Amino acid sequence: MNKNFIKSLGPGLLWAGAAVGVSHLVQSTRAGANFGFYLVGILIFVNAIKYPFFEFAPRYAAATGNNLISGYNKIGKWAIALYAFFTFATMFTIQAAVTIVTAGLIKNILNTELDVTTISLLLLLGTMAILIIGKFSVLDKLMKFIILALTLSLIIAVISAFSHGFNPNPEFATVFNWGTATHIAFLIAFVGWMPAPIDVSVWHSYWSVEKQKDTGYRPKLKEALLDFKIGYIGTAFLALGFLSLGALLMYGTGEQLSPKGGVFAGQVISLFTKSIGSWSYPIIAIAALATMFSTTLTCLDAYSKVLKPTTEYLTPGLKGKNNSWLVWFWLIIVVTGALLLIYVFASSMATMVDIATTLSFITAPVLAFLNYKAVTAKHINYKYKPKKLLKIYAIIGIIFLSAFSIGFLIWKFFLN
Repeated sequence: MNKNFIKSLGPGLLWAGAAVGVSHLVQSTRAGANFGFYLVGILIFVNAIKYPFFEFAPRYAAATGNNLISGYNKIGKWAIALYAFFTFATMFTIQAAVTIVTAGLIKNILNTELDVTTISLLLLLGTMAILIIGKFSVLDKLMKFIILALTLSLIIAVISAFSHGFNPNPEFATVFNWGTATHIAFLIAFVGWMPAPIDVSVWHSYWSVEKQKDTGYRPKLKEALLDFKIGYIGTAFLALGFLSLGALLMYGTGEQLSPKGGVFAGQVISLFTKSIGSWSYPIIAIAALATMFSTTLTCLDAYSKVLKPTTEYLTPGLKGKNNSWLVWFWLIIVVTGALLLIYVFASSMATMVDIATTLSFITAPVLAFLNYKAVTAKHINYKYKPKKLLKIYAIIGIIFLSAFSIGFLIWKFFLN
């Protein structure tokens, strides 16, 4: 592993930090607890089908030294306007979902009397302060330790859980039914954020450019892609780990995961302590909280940063001016919108999560198409463009994602 690769390592782990949150701690655990190992094939398929569209982010950043928003702008104003619309339509629910899960963990671990809404307010104000005071390098270094701690904890917990065997009680074991509306609705929510919303590809391209500025080194394509693959493949294994914990320790027991953030957080931590032992509680609690806090932090950082150039491209009058105030403007907007949603859905974390993940599921094919157009554009050097096989892979992915989204909308509004 050469020094240049060490310099470029980081954006992939930040991507993992944004991905390993609600989709893993919440949705993957729920998948295992509700349906055992039935959805493992779906999990692997979704990670495979979305791969190219996330990979295009570090590829574009390595090729141009710019983020994907610049790529959308080169496609045409319609592309960046579409991205802005989808971002605005989903950002409040996504930020609220990750925040309310983090707040639930804090409430459970600290055993505080404060309600989830108040904790969410304090949490978002705290993350704002960190982003105002801190720099990219702090976030970059912090993520490496957080992901490592969670990965080690999960590996130990899953190995221990498997040693006890898989013995669900048939009386309580639910079989996934493709004709049941609630099961399909959960599946859509599960797929929506597995391994992450495709929006995160834009964030990844932004972090890649920030890393280049921070180190003064522009990585080669192989280095950028290796950094990404470490994060991507790692998150897929973590998702399988959380699903396995839910299946091995909750499926067929009659115990249900609570829709309330604080209760749910306690249940997830207890899955680890049941498997490893009560002595592990402090380690697991810190790892889980650090993971969700990092997700809350990276989401808030990303939205405020990517909306700045988006606003500048869509508002010609801002071109060439010092618009650093736009970051703080969007930071306040995102926090305010997220808090309003949390106030409405505070008693039902599961509803909040399902709304956010379903919205991401619907918008996925459009963002996938924009990423494909950006990385195959004329101005991209042929050395950085995806090869023919990867292009075919991506086109198949777009077709599948489009079919799934259209099929879901038809089912939701005409058949259900």
